[in-house]
Amino acid sequence: MKKFLRIVLLVFTPMLATSQHYTQQWPLSELLNELKTTNNDTIRMETYLKLGIYYDNVNLDSAVYYSEKGIVLAKQFHLKLHEAEMLMNSSFPLNKIGNYGRTLEVLTKAMEIAENPENEKYAWHLVGRQTARTYRLTILGYAYLSLLSLHYSIGDESNRPAETAKGLEIAKASGDSMLLGFLYSTVADAFFASNRLDSSILYYQKAIQLFSGLPISQRKWEAEFYLAVGNVYAKMGNTNLARENYNTAIDIGVKQNNTSIAGFTFLSLARLEQQLNRTDSALLSAKNALAAFTVVGDAKNRVSTMKMLSGFYRNKRMADSSFFYLTQATMLGDSLAIIEKKKLKEVQTIGFNEQMRVQNLEKENIQTANRRRTYTLLAGLGIFLLIVILLYRNNLQRKKANGVLELTLSDLRSTQSQLIQAEKMASLGELTAGIAHEIQNPLNFVNNFSEVSNELIDEMNTELDKGDIQEAKVIAVDVKQNLEKINHHGKRADAIVKGMLQHSQSSSGVKEPTDINKLADEYLRLAYHGLRAKDKSFNATLETNYDESLEKINIIPQDIGRVILNLITNAFYAVDEKKKSGTENLPSGQAGYEPTVSIATKKLNDAIEISVSDNGYGIPDNIKEKIFQPFFTTKPTGQGTGLGLSLAYDIVKAHGGELKVKTQKG
Repeated sequence: MKKFLRIVLLVFTPMLATSQHYTQQWPLSELLNELKTTNNDTIRMETYLKLGIYYDNVNLDSAVYYSEKGIVLAKQFHLKLHEAEMLMNSSFPLNKIGNYGRTLEVLTKAMEIAENPENEKYAWHLVGRQTARTYRLTILGYAYLSLLSLHYSIGDESNRPAETAKGLEIAKASGDSMLLGFLYSTVADAFFASNRLDSSILYYQKAIQLFSGLPISQRKWEAEFYLAVGNVYAKMGNTNLARENYNTAIDIGVKQNNTSIAGFTFLSLARLEQQLNRTDSALLSAKNALAAFTVVGDAKNRVSTMKMLSGFYRNKRMADSSFFYLTQATMLGDSLAIIEKKKLKEVQTIGFNEQMRVQNLEKENIQTANRRRTYTLLAGLGIFLLIVILLYRNNLQRKKANGVLELTLSDLRSTQSQLIQAEKMASLGELTAGIAHEIQNPLNFVNNFSEVSNELIDEMNTELDKGDIQEAKVIAVDVKQNLEKINHHGKRADAIVKGMLQHSQSSSGVKEPTDINKLADEYLRLAYHGLRAKDKSFNATLETNYDESLEKINIIPQDIGRVILNLITNAFYAVDEKKKSGTENLPSGQAGYEPTVSIATKKLNDAIEISVSDNGYGIPDNIKEKIFQPFFTTKPTGQGTGLGLSLAYDIVKAHGGELKVKTQKG
């Protein structure tokens, strides 16, 4: 059930964010007849707007076509806000089609126009009590709504809270109930995703209440909220209320000619019926969903629906029908994947170009301001040149000195940032060889068991040809055991790779429950194998003493992992240097110096102690107080930044702990 609801939310959210300021609905025949008979370009432009709105959720290609025809005429008549409105309108069907690059392009232009109050003088048609200001704000509000939908479609929701808050602020200022309803639904979506289901229903009902106060002709998208409420009840396990809201959504969608929402609702209903083992009802609803998506031209959801139908027929043991729908879904899905990749690349390019344009504009503004200040300064200096010539010369010299100091300070800050980043990346380098060693073992197991299983399959086929079923079964048991071992070692390799990726990522700053013993043991092993890979002559005894009674504690694992790695690496360096120097001053009769590095964990009341120790030279008293200072190092030039212990100290402090050193010379 959880998987089903997650899928429904993914397909529903981008579809929900679809509305236009100009919400009145008109008979299609009248619009097409008006377009055919009129010679007035302003009337044609208005008709293009209405047709673009009408076809949204009915036929996406037609919605884009008529919106773009209207954009051309708006540009021709220099009607800025009208152009922004149709640009914003076209973004919704463009996003649903999957043309993300064009969606971002039209939204950027629409928001650029709508954010400028100067364009209120280009307001052409106003509805009811609407003013030029509220008209502009409404367009801007729907543009933010569309931007939320676009970011969801391309998997980037990092700015969702800020964009939602901005949209709500604009919606309240514009007084547009429909816009406010849609933005309430985005808040409800967020509560749904975080499993705060009661809050989610509350905000969906707020949206429904706002829509219920609108004229019936403006309630085309009301069905979407009933579908959302049905999804929440389905997640709660209340199938009766879920089905009741789904049926309401379908009724409203059909009455309002909202074919797209009908398709999504049939899709949700099909999954619900399947959960209740009502296969025939589920099959009928899935076919209705496929028909709706076909009419609308929504290829992405046609793929998911055809896969669902294939599964239904497979469960009914109707292999031909199952294969047909699976083949159709695969062919269309492969085609969409290629197109999707291309479109994502386009949106990244557009975003980069827009960023460069803004940066260049900022540079030009700064240069203009600098020139203005320079001219003003020169004029003032010219007036008082004879009086303050000596003061001017001193002031000029001071400015030059300040400029040099500022440049030097900037260079130092830049160098410091680069060194800190280098220290962080160095820890990843320390792990690379160790990870390669760790991952090779499970891969060897996978390869060996795969070869043995292949030979066993040949033996089993031979026994089957002989008719010896019993022996074939015995061989099959061996094959199954081998496959289980392959699976086990594959998961082990997967865990190692995930650990590497986690270490290489920047810290998220979010604490999570972590097994300290497992974390410490992993970094000890990886650091040791990493050093061995670089220096085959290196060898050391590893001692561990983990307190098995430790429970998981909330830490940032990437950060604490870097601390442990730094301490272990320093310990390995110390014992290796002592062994290479040959000055161990061993007592007579002692066999020889044996490099030893130990790591231990221990529970201390309300704290956990992690200790790393070695039998190297120890730290002299005269430098012991300096080791946590930034850039202090005893290693030769080029072998250390002097930032490792400093960063480790800051990380431990940030976790509410402390980093201590206990040492004895020799």
